Amino acid sequence: MKVDFARELALKILYKIEEENGYSNLVLDEYLEKERQKLNAKDINLISEIVYGTVTWRLSIDTILQKHSKIKLNKISKWIKIILRMGIYQIVFLDKIPKSAAVNESVNLCKKYGYKSTSFVNAILRKVEKSDYEELTKIEDDFDKISMMYSMPKWIVQKLIHQYGAPKTEEICKSFNKKPKVTIRVNSLKTTMQELQNKLEERKISYEQARIPNFLYLKNLKNIANLDLFQEGFFTIQDEGAGEIGYVLNPKPGEMILDACSAPGGKTTHLAELMKNEGKIVAWDIHKHRIKLVEETAKRLGVSIIQTDIKDASIYEEKYKETFDKILLDVPCMGLGVIKRKPDIKWQKTEQEVTEIQKVQENLLKICSKYLRPGGELIYSTCSILKEENEEVVEKLIDLNRIEKDETQKQFQLVAKKIILPDENTDGFFICKIVKNK
Repeated sequence: MKVDFARELALKILYKIEEENGYSNLVLDEYLEKERQKLNAKDINLISEIVYGTVTWRLSIDTILQKHSKIKLNKISKWIKIILRMGIYQIVFLDKIPKSAAVNESVNLCKKYGYKSTSFVNAILRKVEKSDYEELTKIEDDFDKISMMYSMPKWIVQKLIHQYGAPKTEEICKSFNKKPKVTIRVNSLKTTMQELQNKLEERKISYEQARIPNFLYLKNLKNIANLDLFQEGFFTIQDEGAGEIGYVLNPKPGEMILDACSAPGGKTTHLAELMKNEGKIVAWDIHKHRIKLVEETAKRLGVSIIQTDIKDASIYEEKYKETFDKILLDVPCMGLGVIKRKPDIKWQKTEQEVTEIQKVQENLLKICSKYLRPGGELIYSTCSILKEENEEVVEKLIDLNRIEKDETQKQFQLVAKKIILPDENTDGFFICKIVKNK
């Protein structure tokens, strides 16, 4: 019996993700780096496909698994359950892998990780067909149908339907299961759009224009971090939804800016580029290793106006009162807008956490708003699409400051709001601009 090394590595990665609530991208990168010498490009592609696919479609897969198993899922050992999920994913969702190969490789893994269950795994997978998924599309109830078809927890589906209606929710959930595009931001401090396009063409790298200025979609590039153009800082990787935040804030050369939750630095450096590297950006984050990411990104891109500091933005400091012309407050959130990049979010987050994170967001906005000069502008943003984390947080600040100051006079005005729903091009974001009255 010879176990396929790529599939075994995928199994170990999925086990660690589930056992330790790890993020799929981080665990995948960790294992691929550790076993780099043993893997070729085909192996890496297969491992990535199985890991992301199995995590993404877990609910649909488990529904199919339970249909064919007399044993309840919680009674199946974790190793065997993951082997079965991997097998079902290959059979139902992949077209290039023959069913016989998916079954045989799963059985081989089972012989190593749970020998007594070999016949069970073999019997289950031989029953599974692509038509099992088609049955999910015939469910009549909107909540159940969208949840099962697109492998989305019911509590998320219910909240989205309440906000956007069933048809739009189905579009959103469908987009979550698509592979995200690789989007880059041209570094205007080092090059121009035309110059970078020429350099990409020289390297036979295909691209297309994104929907916002200075952004491109790359079509056929893997291992971007190893590309000389990336290492030399001609561009950086950033979703265009995140890029819109900088354009809405619209920082000017010479201004004093605060990025209160700055790591890993994509938005911070974008602000610096828009400022033509003139002025000052104070960049905070609570963790030293994350501040280092901001510093490394700034250095690679040739940005010199960012002053980093390890600071908890939820703790008020009088010395910063009315210091900044503009503030970017990209707060911690549930992250539901970026599920296509981090599918494990679906399974790790709970409905109860929404209320908890909302309190954190409200506190951050209340404190950081005090650092804004009269006439200054603050962007409150999240990569979530839930009203509880977005409109409700902003409305509470405005209402609170009206009561504290004067029933008839608001200290803050909401002047712009943008909800970017996830689609095939971008992640989901909420962007809101608040002005402090003079």
